[in-house]
Amino acid sequence: MLSRRVIPCLDVAGGRVVKGTRFVDLVDAGDPVELAARYAAEGADEIVYLDISATPEGRGTLLELVERTARTVFIPLTVGGGVRAVHEMRDVLRAGADKISLNSAAVADPTLITRCAARFGRQALVVAIDAARESPAGEPGRWIAYVRGGRERTGLDAVAWAERAVELGAGELLVTSIDRDGTGTGFDTELLRAISERVAVPVIASGGAAGPADFVRAIRDGGADAVLAASIFHRRIHSIGAIKAAMAEAGLAVRIVPGVAA
Repeated sequence: MLSRRVIPCLDVAGGRVVKGTRFVDLVDAGDPVELAARYAAEGADEIVYLDISATPEGRGTLLELVERTARTVFIPLTVGGGVRAVHEMRDVLRAGADKISLNSAAVADPTLITRCAARFGRQALVVAIDAARESPAGEPGRWIAYVRGGRERTGLDAVAWAERAVELGAGELLVTSIDRDGTGTGFDTELLRAISERVAVPVIASGGAAGPADFVRAIRDGGADAVLAASIFHRRIHSIGAIKAAMAEAGLAVRIVPGVAA
C-alpha cells in the first residue's frame, strides 16, 4: 500500500512565506528556507513552494530561493509560480526542484502541459487547480477554476479541466478549494471526490485543514492521495508528527520518521 503524503505548503511573496484567508489578507509567516528545513526535519514527505507573486508581477520564479531551498532539504520539492515556457521549467528543475506546478500558464496555453511532459516526463509535472464553488447549497457541486492567485475567474468547470489536464500530460493534480483556503473549516471533500473519481493520477488536497481529522477525511471521503496544508503548520497548531500519528491510527499508511515526536 502506498504511503499517504503529508505536504507543507510555502506560499512565497517578496522572498517571505505568507499566509492568508481565501487567497487574501496575507501575513508574514517566516523565512522559506528555514521553514522548509524545519518541516523536513519534522517528517514532511514533500515541500511545495509556490511563488504566488510571480504571475501577477509578470516575472519568473525566484531561482536563487529555489536553489537555497534545494540545498537545505532532501525531500522532494515542488515549485510553482512564474513558469510559462518549457525552458523556464528546465531552469527551475536545474535549480533543484523535483517537480513543477503549472496553473495560470496551463490555462492560458494547455499545450504547455503536453510540451513540458514530453520534455521532462509527466512525473515531474503537477497541474494546480484553484476552484470555487458556484452551485447553490443543496445542489450537485459545480466548481469553477480560477487563475492568477485566485484573482481571475476562468469560466472553466474545475472537474472537466482536471480531466483535460491529465489527458494532456499532468502527472499529478494539486486541488485547492478557494472557499476553504485558510478558513480552518476542513477540506472540500465533495470537490476532491468529484475530481479523484474522474482521474487516474494522484490528487493532492489543499485548502481548509484545521486538525488531524480533516486530513483523514480528505483521503477517506475525498479520495485524495496526499494532503497539503500551510496555516496549521506555520502557526504550530498541529505538528506533522501529530497529523501522521492520527492518520496511522485511522489505518492509513504513512511514512513515520524515527525520533520525530507526534
